[in-house]
Amino acid sequence: MYEGVIQNLIDELGRLPGVGPKGAQRIAFHLLAADQADVKRLADALIEVTERVRFCRTCGNVAEAEECRICLDPRRDPTVICVVEEPKDVAAVEKIREFRGRYHVLGGAISPIDGVGPDELRIKELMTRLTDGTVTELILATDPNLEGEATAAYLARLVKPMGLRVTRPASGLPVGGDLEYADEVTLGRAFEGRRLLDV
Repeated sequence: MYEGVIQNLIDELGRLPGVGPKGAQRIAFHLLAADQADVKRLADALIEVTERVRFCRTCGNVAEAEECRICLDPRRDPTVICVVEEPKDVAAVEKIREFRGRYHVLGGAISPIDGVGPDELRIKELMTRLTDGTVTELILATDPNLEGEATAAYLARLVKPMGLRVTRPASGLPVGGDLEYADEVTLGRAFEGRRLLDV
């Protein structure tokens, strides 16, 4: 509809998750009307995040160093690992201030329709973390949807021979929802009432 750089900006903004064509157009025109210093700060932040942020070599969470702040924190309980799908889920669990263990970010969930199998996730890295015998409980906090449930069931079967306590957050999380959108009270209750998985 537009020409040149404006249309290029709208097209690029439209590629962002959750931003449709109309939203991309609104953001583009907001940026055109904004103060140049504000736009430059945004551009600098985007460039800086792509240059400085990486994934923690231990858990897969976002980090600015080789390991994230949670893996480096000696106060965290190394005997409990909470398995989540994405780094945004770590932030959601941290908001409730109930969990004091460590994390493992899978990088997604098993979804055959999307071509995502166990080999595309960070499952091998998780199994490596479990081999030294430090971990006694694995909380499978994948999203309460079809893919998340399938991933949790797969992991529960995989680690069963290790004799770990395998739990899943309790009810309170809506089926078909994402951890990222759960309110703090609901997520807190779900973690307090987590249950053993029998496979």
